[in-house]
Amino acid sequence: MSETRARIREHIDANPGVHFRELTRALDLATGQVQYHLDRLDGVRRESVSGRTHYYDASYDPWERRAIAFLRRETARDVLVALLDRGTAQPAEIADRLDIARSTLEHHLDGLVDSGVVAKRRDGGAVTLSLRRPTATAVLLRRVDPSVTDRLSDRFERLLDSLLEG
Repeated sequence: MSETRARIREHIDANPGVHFRELTRALDLATGQVQYHLDRLDGVRRESVSGRTHYYDASYDPWERRAIAFLRRETARDVLVALLDRGTAQPAEIADRLDIARSTLEHHLDGLVDSGVVAKRRDGGAVTLSLRRPTATAVLLRRVDPSVTDRLSDRFERLLDSLLEG
């Protein structure tokens, strides 16, 4: 295995769910160079989640890959942590707790629900949120930390929402 390919593999192993642009930035490699080596790496899986391609060791199952992708996004991660703490909650409670616009919450919930990470149930007129796999989510939460770029992107989104809501 070439040195570049080994560096890419080590970074993916240390940062499960790293997305393509973050991988190129972290390793200071050209996008074409990273793509070339990714195409030749054994034991690496890619998963596209909400418009970003993420990379993982092949040992992660599809649900774990999707959950990790969301855990790399600060706002989605905050939603998951709040649901871990509460067990179940209504969307308004989560939005208030995180001090985010309801539209921001719903944007993240759409992906979380579609990916099978969060359950959204309607009980009469009320909507209740819960984690589909709370124990597995807690395990992954300890394994994954959002990058600075992911955090800045989410904070910018929150700022825009607060300006539009206010």
